[in-house]
Amino acid sequence: MAPLCGRRLYYTINFVAGLAIFFFGYDQGVMGGVNTSPDYVRTMKLGFSTYEGPEEGYVVTITEPTRQGGIVSIYYFGTLIGCLIGGVAGDKIGRLKSMVLGCLWVLIGAALQCSAQNIAWMCCARVINGIGTGILNAIVPVWSAEVATHTSRGAFIASEFTLNIFGVVIAYWMEFGLGFVGDGTSQIRWRFPIAFQILPVFAFLACLPTMPESPRWLLKMGRRDEARVILGRLRSEDGNIDAPRVVAEYEDIIAAVALEQQHTKRNTYISMFFGRHDGDLHIARRVQLSIWLQIVQEWVGIAAITVYAPTIFAEAGYSARKSQWMSGLNDITYMLSTLMAVVTIDRWGRRVGLYWGAVGQGISMILAGAFARLLKDHPEKAASYGGAAAFFIFAYTFIFGATWLTIPWVYPTETFPLEVRAKGNAFGVFGWSIGNGWLTLLNPVMFSRIGENTLHVFGVINFLSIPMVWALYPETANRTLEEMDLLFASESPWVWEEEKHFARLKAERPEFEHVRAKSAAIVGTEEADVQEKVESEKTG
Repeated sequence: MAPLCGRRLYYTINFVAGLAIFFFGYDQGVMGGVNTSPDYVRTMKLGFSTYEGPEEGYVVTITEPTRQGGIVSIYYFGTLIGCLIGGVAGDKIGRLKSMVLGCLWVLIGAALQCSAQNIAWMCCARVINGIGTGILNAIVPVWSAEVATHTSRGAFIASEFTLNIFGVVIAYWMEFGLGFVGDGTSQIRWRFPIAFQILPVFAFLACLPTMPESPRWLLKMGRRDEARVILGRLRSEDGNIDAPRVVAEYEDIIAAVALEQQHTKRNTYISMFFGRHDGDLHIARRVQLSIWLQIVQEWVGIAAITVYAPTIFAEAGYSARKSQWMSGLNDITYMLSTLMAVVTIDRWGRRVGLYWGAVGQGISMILAGAFARLLKDHPEKAASYGGAAAFFIFAYTFIFGATWLTIPWVYPTETFPLEVRAKGNAFGVFGWSIGNGWLTLLNPVMFSRIGENTLHVFGVINFLSIPMVWALYPETANRTLEEMDLLFASESPWVWEEEKHFARLKAERPEFEHVRAKSAAIVGTEEADVQEKVESEKTG
């Protein structure tokens, strides 16, 4: 059987990577339902449950919120360790072997979680699971970015995040349905959803042997013949390694590898973080941009909305069951919004997406908090104020899914040099782990102390992120991965200076512009040939 080439290979890679991204979403969403399981709460000694009648079933009361939060947040300690392991492994043994390593950690962790008998067992299992997830988080987006074209790189990764939120949706509705099994107190209500994550990871692991290694990593390792064959399969429909588009990109990568190998002493995490030996590549700047964009992604408030939405729905007069339905519908809205990111992330660019996302999220967050306050002060108008608060929760979730969900994950995969790209993306996952773990512990405290004003805090942070993006984050959309070294070569961290310096360096280094222009011309010619063929068939 002939190997897949062109678009068929491209879509297959997207689907396979999507299995891993689906797992990320499912694994994050599953603990929300697990924490409401009476048997889980009893086994982990987190509280107790009471029977509220046939309409509501057994409802849990958590008496040990710190212990509960610790079980959830320790997972992010695991992802923090895993992303650092993944960064090293990805650059040394390759993208595919690193993803296999991550899968093995996840499978062991999931098996231990679903069989846990006490809190110590559960915490150890979640750390192991988190390590595997961190490895996959560090490598899968990098692999996706390196096989995609520069004009569709963002959409390629954004489409995978539709499956990410689909994982959240599946986790939520599965656990909602299992609440009706028996009287809702069985072990299956929480053990089966945890075990279910093994299935997509097994499917992903089974597909990996048939997937191509990153041609950019192969070239970095000096395996030029293999890299050219894979580029031929990715960039032509018949696997032709001599196709002009393949040759153009091959030359582009070779030029970038030669440039980057002049700075081989900066390949450790310490050197990258502190900028040792990085010359005019300014790796430390890119590290800080990646870490803080992921931290701010959490601080714009998605975790707060996830936590507080059921409370607002309940205070609006909805029953416990209806509040659960509303939360589930909000997750579906979240998933559908990611399709908008697929369409806009490359056309509008990263900066525009972050701008309008921050504005829309900030307004929605502040108004949701305001109506939640009015709801408390005027319970007789619960239908009006509660409905308004619910609307802005849905609006926030939709806007976040279309913008801030995907862009902070895409950005670190684009900005680092080839020889440290996996380690660079690991710093992004490092920031995500810090932001997530921090807020998992902090959110309950904030809501207990200042209530709905927590939403106002996050609303303000959304607006504060706008000048940060405007001043410090240059546009990466529709630029090749090899051009990023020129983009960050400026001594100044300010975007306007970087853009001026970038334009000057491109003029001084025509090999980059020549290859890129040649590739663009080839693509245009190929598209014109296809269009001409279609027209001739119509007239014929």
